Amino acid sequence: MLNMFKNTTSSLTFLLTGVPGLEAFHNWISIPFCCLYITALSGNSMILFVIITEPSLHEPMYYFLSMLSTTDLGLSISTLVTMLGIFWFNSREISFNACLAQMFFIQLFTVMESSVLLAMAFDRFVAISNPLRYATILTESRIAQIGVAIVTRGTVILTPMVLLLKRLSYCRSHVLHHSYCFHPDVMKLSCTDTKINSAVGLAALISTAGVDSIFILLSYVLIIKTVLSIASPEERHKAFSTCISHIGAVAIFYIPLISLSFVHRFGKQAPPYVHTLIANAYLLIPPVMNPIIYSVKTKQIRRVVLKILLPKES
Repeated sequence: MLNMFKNTTSSLTFLLTGVPGLEAFHNWISIPFCCLYITALSGNSMILFVIITEPSLHEPMYYFLSMLSTTDLGLSISTLVTMLGIFWFNSREISFNACLAQMFFIQLFTVMESSVLLAMAFDRFVAISNPLRYATILTESRIAQIGVAIVTRGTVILTPMVLLLKRLSYCRSHVLHHSYCFHPDVMKLSCTDTKINSAVGLAALISTAGVDSIFILLSYVLIIKTVLSIASPEERHKAFSTCISHIGAVAIFYIPLISLSFVHRFGKQAPPYVHTLIANAYLLIPPVMNPIIYSVKTKQIRRVVLKILLPKES
């Protein structure tokens, strides 16, 4: 029986979906998606290059920013092949094991991004509330430990969620509703009871993005309390200005993520293109917008980027 189960899952193939109802226009739709991927890959690579090569940026805030860019690169690469494969070559088939692997990395980089945003909120709290001890609290070794903890946390939480899909039988339609493998989407195709899988998936979401969002909110409550105790309006403005980029990154990450989770759980009657648009926004908006936000709003990053791109003018 066990061998039969293994053969069944190893030979199982899913069919990915592009934009429902607009299959005839996939070549044209691929153009904006290509632009978004190019922007995400080049922007985050530029941020990483700038931070690595510029000694003045070897500070805790920029180390965390490099972690954010790394997770954004991973998130973009995780979906690049299947999404553009559908739009360019109508390559819709994906094996069960490849689907699980893609799902794991998409979820892993999502959890890592949420964790990095929490670490960045803690970084801003320490910088504003205790600036004299900032460098001694967030040392390079401690930041490295935080990075290892972020990867370990995501792996430990997500591995059971993905492996539990192997115990299910898939006797319904094998057509997925996205251009990549997404946990609730795969789970819906099973004809086996999925209560355990649903509970584990919900627990993973709550224990990662749910907990992180609460602590990020708490960090900003403490930051606001600290800033309001500062007498000088100029110092208040300066303190708040250091948080603007991070607040933008938090918003563009959590709003699509929460929207996608709600649509999958409560929006069953919504048109298929709603699921598709929100799913693509969830994956593409943060990697595209984060480099733009930090390049525009962070003077040190902007200065080095302009120095690289426009050496004569700078």
